[in-house]
Amino acid sequence: MTPDLSNPTQTTRTRHRRPVHHWRRDLVELAALFTAVAVADAVANTVGHGPDGPMLLVLSAVGLVATAFFHVWWSRRHGHAPPSGDTGARPAAPGGAERAGPSGSDAVAEAAGAAALWRMRTTVRDEPGALAALCAALAGHGVDILSLQTHPLAEGVVDEFLLRGPAGLTAAEVTRSVAAAGGRGTWIERADAHDLVDAPTRVLALATRTALDAAELPLALRQLLGRCTIRSLPAGATGRAGQDTPVEGALEETVMRLRSPEGGVITVERPYPPFTPTEFARARALVELDARLGPRVPDGQDVLTLPEGNTLTVRRADVSDLAAARAMHERCSPHTLRMRYHGPVGDADRYLDHLLSPRFGRTLAARTASGRIVGLGHLLWDGDETEVALLVEDAWQRRGVGGRLLGRLVAMAVEAGCGHVYAVTQASNTGMVAAMRALGLPLDYQIEEGTLVITARLGAAPAVAHDTAGVHGDGAVRD
Repeated sequence: MTPDLSNPTQTTRTRHRRPVHHWRRDLVELAALFTAVAVADAVANTVGHGPDGPMLLVLSAVGLVATAFFHVWWSRRHGHAPPSGDTGARPAAPGGAERAGPSGSDAVAEAAGAAALWRMRTTVRDEPGALAALCAALAGHGVDILSLQTHPLAEGVVDEFLLRGPAGLTAAEVTRSVAAAGGRGTWIERADAHDLVDAPTRVLALATRTALDAAELPLALRQLLGRCTIRSLPAGATGRAGQDTPVEGALEETVMRLRSPEGGVITVERPYPPFTPTEFARARALVELDARLGPRVPDGQDVLTLPEGNTLTVRRADVSDLAAARAMHERCSPHTLRMRYHGPVGDADRYLDHLLSPRFGRTLAARTASGRIVGLGHLLWDGDETEVALLVEDAWQRRGVGGRLLGRLVAMAVEAGCGHVYAVTQASNTGMVAAMRALGLPLDYQIEEGTLVITARLGAAPAVAHDTAGVHGDGAVRD
């Protein structure tokens, strides 16, 4: 419900459930009381001193009873008629409890029912009455303001709204009314029930995720800033962009650059709307939190039992496992490394720094009882897409290690909210195709000059952490 901002007293009293009194009503009630006293005195004198006193008393009683019956009939007939205007009242929840607002299941039901949720940004003048005019324009369309955030600028203020309006209301109608009320550069899109979480709660939740796992930083930034593309460039590949980026970061309309703790640059970009200084400050605070906490990977491991009875442990890996990962490379054949990295075998080791960094994704390592790594699975953040990749050393292929790693990677992608994952391999690698098909997910295939890209859609992913026999890595699969 959009309050009447032109009457602050009424707005305040209505918000706290207190009735609004007027002095005219009190005066009328006082006059009615004195009139009733005077009429009662006249009737008493007539009854006590007149010859027909008892008859008048009986007739008065009959009249009072008839008036009472008429009042009861009239109240039942007209007492529940709808008010002429929106008083701010809302239907009571089941069981007689009063609903304080759209939250929980009620919010989801309203969002999926007749009402539509919108996220809107617009720039208004930083002067008294500007926001009131905007709210009045929205109220004219029956739009309810569920939340409001302000982003101060050097000139003006960017107001970000979460709106709920009639289902038939279009974005064009809203933007025209906002423009007429003084809004500039308006941006609007449909929202869903997840946007009902207030901004401080969402920021605290993202900070908690980042504190627990360094690999969560890109995902947290994406959820904080909406649909955007996030790329992490290591210190050796930043080029001029990295040299021009100050330590505190840089903001250029729809692009922000932030210094990562490792010395590289995190680039965040979206087509529209432009980033505000408030959003830049929030993103920089998340990056600074990540830098202060240092490298970290959540504890915990799974036990992988192979068909022949041997057991391996699967847990997260990071740059501290670099030496063990290079030792596994030395035990792999050139063919296995070539199939995995799609390039010269001598360049394989230099990819490990990137692959094991939690800044670029998550890595799972399969280890023997002695701690030797025999398989690596990577879930890599590639802009706004997610890549999966596998490598299993030759002696452990054809034993289900790759299938187990792939299932866990896809489960992690689902947990992270990814819409799809893709794997890049060679067209002749029928084993990788079989591994992706065994996940039981919708697949898309693209092939060009011998390179095959398989994309799995995760919209309705089942439990995928299962064994897939015959899967032995991204490149080295033996049938």
